[in-house]
Amino acid sequence: MIKKTFILLPIILLLTACTGNKNIQMEENNKIKDKSSLNASNISYNDYKPSYESENEKLKNRPHLKYEPTISKKDYEKLTFNNESEQIESTTPSVITKKQVFMDFYNDWKNVRYKMGGTSRTGIDCSGFTQKVFKEKFGIELPRTTLTQVNVGVEVKKSDLKMGDLVFFKTSKRYKHVGIYMGNGSFLHSSIKGIQFTELNKPFYKDTYWTARRIMN
Repeated sequence: MIKKTFILLPIILLLTACTGNKNIQMEENNKIKDKSSLNASNISYNDYKPSYESENEKLKNRPHLKYEPTISKKDYEKLTFNNESEQIESTTPSVITKKQVFMDFYNDWKNVRYKMGGTSRTGIDCSGFTQKVFKEKFGIELPRTTLTQVNVGVEVKKSDLKMGDLVFFKTSKRYKHVGIYMGNGSFLHSSIKGIQFTELNKPFYKDTYWTARRIMN
């Protein structure tokens, strides 16, 4: 009996050690998996590019989506999140920047085409885009049209714009346009060229600038 005990004890210890090593390896694998997610805030362009291309390959055969096989360094730089002063409380314990929230939505929707009156992945217009962003990412309900969204929140001067403010344009006597200010003089919007970033000082938008509204701090 004593001999059996001495024989079994090393075996049990060995199995326990193997199980522990397996758990450690699983944790490490999970960490590696987490790091491989498409988050431009913590990896270099050269590391991000292959991941982007791998993920985007899935869009190749999906209808109504513009397939972009690669990402330029200029577009990548727009995905970097370095403004730590602009933060929101997440539903999770972690705190993430407003910019990252908007960029996550942009990453998910950037290949969707513009469609007047559209609110889905088959096509979306400017006010449908802003409505969907704030509803899905911040739980803020916006009216459906540009002319009703312009009455929400409080008016802010162009010189006082902060990330997340809605910016409005009178693009013609009949049509109005809306986008989301992203800081550094640019805004994110759904235009006839698709979902994109545009400079506020671009002549057309500089000349047609109307007003801005702040709907969250």
